[in-house]
Amino acid sequence: MIPEPRSGPVRPYGSGYFSPGKASGESRAVSARGRGTEHPTELRFITYLSPGIPREFFETLVDHVRRALGRRASLLVEPRVSGPMRGIENPFSTGEADVGFMCAPSFFWLHELEEPPVELLPAAPVFQDSRTPGQPVYFSEMIVRRESPVGSFLDLRGCSWAYNDPCSLSGYYSMLKKLAEMGENLGFFDRVHNSGSHLKSIKMVVRGKVDAAAIDSNVLRIKLRSSPELGEQLRILESWGPFPIQPVVLRSALSLELKASLRAGLLTIGRGSDTPTVLANFGLERFVPITYKHYAPEKQALRECERTLGSWLR
Repeated sequence: MIPEPRSGPVRPYGSGYFSPGKASGESRAVSARGRGTEHPTELRFITYLSPGIPREFFETLVDHVRRALGRRASLLVEPRVSGPMRGIENPFSTGEADVGFMCAPSFFWLHELEEPPVELLPAAPVFQDSRTPGQPVYFSEMIVRRESPVGSFLDLRGCSWAYNDPCSLSGYYSMLKKLAEMGENLGFFDRVHNSGSHLKSIKMVVRGKVDAAAIDSNVLRIKLRSSPELGEQLRILESWGPFPIQPVVLRSALSLELKASLRAGLLTIGRGSDTPTVLANFGLERFVPITYKHYAPEKQALRECERTLGSWLR
């Protein structure tokens, strides 16, 4: 496994991030052992993709599903990582979350556990992007300051880099894959910083604290729309991808009926007038059906990347 530089420890779930009460948490964790049978009265959603994708986006998405299914729902936000850290207790295994929005590496790690606590919800969002119209994919945009003399990734040798967190495909693994393709490792850079979020990485580049960073294309588009002045301060040096869009995952213990209802509820978005204006304003077009095959190539690519860079960094 690739060593993961961090700015501070990440506490396990159950240490204050969720507050369902001890008895409630224990009962849901026990019942999670009966895979494919649970039908909770309240659906607990969690997103790891804010603040890059604004919280309002996920609140609106959850509210849409709540109304479509006619049941209670709540949303929790974990703003510091793009998904559950590898080897750290996760809220799906403990029964504290039912549906999650996370980056692909965390989904791969969870799904590879002996008893996978999650499975793919076979519906994925499509965002507006003229490069791949109608496809559930996104890109990693490598940004530098507008006045930077850097002309390509190769020019960054000996420079500084910021990434949002070690679970991120667009911000972390995309950079590692680039290094692996070049026969390099993290020693290519003079300094590498864990910023804590895509938005903080953008700020570090703008302020000159680092030379470059790789940003989720949807995060960058949304940020440039709300802060157009950034367009005069930054430039996109390279675009990497496309990558499969961040998966929506389901707790494995949920009943088959509920899993099907959740998928159907998301797939109504983008059909006719059933698309909340807030979601459209953030660039969401619709949800489309997908399968595990959509993520298989990226899973294999990350395995190769870890195998290659792991041998160099030990």
